[in-house]
Amino acid sequence: MLIQRIFASVLLLACVGLALMAWPYQAAFSYEPVGPRAFPLLMLGLMGLALLYMVFRPAPIVHSDDDPKLDRETLIKIGICVLLLLVFAGAFEPLGFIVASILIGVPMARLYGGRWLPSAVIISLMAIGLYLLFDKLMDVPLPLGVLDVLEN
Repeated sequence: MLIQRIFASVLLLACVGLALMAWPYQAAFSYEPVGPRAFPLLMLGLMGLALLYMVFRPAPIVHSDDDPKLDRETLIKIGICVLLLLVFAGAFEPLGFIVASILIGVPMARLYGGRWLPSAVIISLMAIGLYLLFDKLMDVPLPLGVLDVLEN
């Protein structure tokens, strides 16, 4: 559909504009090996590739009757998901990455049908694993927050 291609084109232009804004960014001090502009540029690049596909794909996306409806229940789930992400953003520094991820990840898993015990175990292991991956392996410091006493 033409509207899908127009939407993808406008969003692609926004990505290009944001990438131009992010390109010259330099931090006053280096706190990670790749610098602060790598993540936004990577995300904008991936979004740009997907949007290019949407603009030039051979056939428009056609929705079938099997697709989930955008009903009240789905909109409530989306709203709760956005709210949880905002709480995560606020809790990230004071509570630390691991605790904030567990406190937000378990309700997020429950929101989409996960059971309590498997959700808590998997989210906890993922939070610890991601912390170790970023902090130790990739040398990108993440806050420990309330678990700061465990460091060294």
